Amino acid sequence: MSPVQHRFLGMLKNTGEEGLPQEEGESSFFVPTQPGELPGPSVTKEPPPQAWAQRAAAIGAGPLAVPLGLMQLRKVWLRDAMMATLGAKTIEHMVPFMQFHTVPAEQELILQDELGDFMLVVLRGTVSVVRKQETEVLVLAQVAPGDMLGEMSLLDGGERFSTCITRTECDIGVLTADGLARMVLGAPRIAAKLMALLARKLSMRLRVVSARLGGRKA
Repeated sequence: MSPVQHRFLGMLKNTGEEGLPQEEGESSFFVPTQPGELPGPSVTKEPPPQAWAQRAAAIGAGPLAVPLGLMQLRKVWLRDAMMATLGAKTIEHMVPFMQFHTVPAEQELILQDELGDFMLVVLRGTVSVVRKQETEVLVLAQVAPGDMLGEMSLLDGGERFSTCITRTECDIGVLTADGLARMVLGAPRIAAKLMALLARKLSMRLRVVSARLGGRKA
């Protein structure tokens, strides 16, 4: 796990009742972790995560105008009961830390088992979420505007659970680990609330996926 992701998890563990960092000692959340500070046995060096810039070039993602991206992001998140708690003004304040793109149909936004450092918000279009098993490919979900993809790897630096493929031309919002790190430093209360919401969304999604996979095995 990268130093940036250690800081993210530290913020989540130290949130208050409203999902925001405690005021006392707040600056301690943002002290960069230096190599050698975390004790423990040496581990095999992991390959670097797949950066969004590389993936965007590979799939032909083009830039989406920021005002249009903001309009779409605000529209889809304010329709979601959980994400709407951020409020329109907070969503607007997140935009400087994000990127917006248009992606052609039948492109792999995220690949199963890769390490990733970005999450995506579907703003327009449809995305399939699939997982390759030993003998079959399971379609886990058809993702609609407003849904998020890849937040688990953004928060913990682990491997991607599934592959995400655009089925139509899609507009997406992108939050990279670097963008989230800048949000942590520049707008820490917004970053903490966003991460708390991502953790809740992720927990709900994992429960649904676990139930679906369990049903197929039964």
